[in-house]
Amino acid sequence: MTRQQLTKPIYIWVLTAVIACGLWVIGGKAGIRINQGQNSNHQNANSNSRNMNASKSQNRNDNTGGGMTAAMNQQDHKFVMEAAMGGLMEVELGRVAAQKGASDAVKQFGQRMVDDHSKVNAELMTLATSKGMTLPTALDEKHQKEVAKLSAMSGAEFDRAYGKMMLSDHNKDVKEFEKQSTHAGDPDLKAFAAKNLPTLQEHLQMAKTLPGAEGGGSNNNSSGGGTRSTNRNMNGNSNGNSNRP
Repeated sequence: MTRQQLTKPIYIWVLTAVIACGLWVIGGKAGIRINQGQNSNHQNANSNSRNMNASKSQNRNDNTGGGMTAAMNQQDHKFVMEAAMGGLMEVELGRVAAQKGASDAVKQFGQRMVDDHSKVNAELMTLATSKGMTLPTALDEKHQKEVAKLSAMSGAEFDRAYGKMMLSDHNKDVKEFEKQSTHAGDPDLKAFAAKNLPTLQEHLQMAKTLPGAEGGGSNNNSSGGGTRSTNRNMNGNSNGNSNRP
């Protein structure tokens, strides 16, 4: 056997080995790409799953009270807004009455409005904030005009106008708080209305004794027996309900 005949099988074997190695390398790279593609698909699937879960969680939050508009129905929302504006009005008018009232009854009632409604307003603000709602912190144009109109009056005229307004306002307030204390859709709002209803009922009884209110004091006795009787009622109510806000 010649040398050429001996080396020929060696060349064939080397060539075969090279081809096999090349195929092995190509196959390995293809496998890596397949694995990478599978990993990428798996990561995309996980990402989509997380996004779906986050979306479902957000929807649940939106539907179960994540914000004020979701947690409270339209009636509750309207009540909160009106109560906030009405509370600001009572405080502002109370300050005017405490300064300009001709009778002691009006002055004392005005100061009581400032004290009580400031506390109620603060409590309502806390409740609204917990629900994600922003309440007004100043009177709107309509209520500013009402304050300005009353502020322009003086003496007995002011007392009569203020007393009439307080009687009307608190009749309405008591009805609204009674309704919300039993029918509010939001449980926190229902508790708020029930807690503060007795204070408003007391205010209503006090307003009925003011000049200008039906059955209230007259101009002639605003500094006499009528005022002393009113003062006794106000002091009695204040002492008997000292635990109210």
